[in-house]
Amino acid sequence: MPTVRRTVVVAATPEAVWRLVADPHHFPRWWPGVTRMEAVEHERWTQVFVTRKGRPVRLDFRLLESQGPGKSPECTARRRWEQELTGSPFERVLAEAITEVRLESGENGTRVTIEERQRPRGYARLVGVMWRRASRTRIERALAGLEHTARGDG
Repeated sequence: MPTVRRTVVVAATPEAVWRLVADPHHFPRWWPGVTRMEAVEHERWTQVFVTRKGRPVRLDFRLLESQGPGKSPECTARRRWEQELTGSPFERVLAEAITEVRLESGENGTRVTIEERQRPRGYARLVGVMWRRASRTRIERALAGLEHTARGDG
């Protein structure tokens, strides 16, 4: 299963970063390509992307775990969700897609780690290098968007 993980230090408190990560309504502000959110509930939501040809694409997600910042000095927080693949066009190429965001309090702000674990299905298993590269780019753009938004620039 290709796993891609990237970390940055965001010049904001864990609580400020958590407010963005924990509320799916904020995804369009920091997650790459998300134009809007639909059907946002406590443990489920839909992200809407628009293709280059202008077609909307909906991705459904389900929350797996959510633990906000604690009062300890480490101030570790974690949020994990999975893409609901059954019945979607992505079911043909993915057997599993899980994203996790971890926050840790640090000297210069909040250490943010985003990890994507994807298990390709069928022919998609043969393009692992390209799959990891796309995932790495998406995560790096998400971290940059989160940093920009948490600082109040976005």
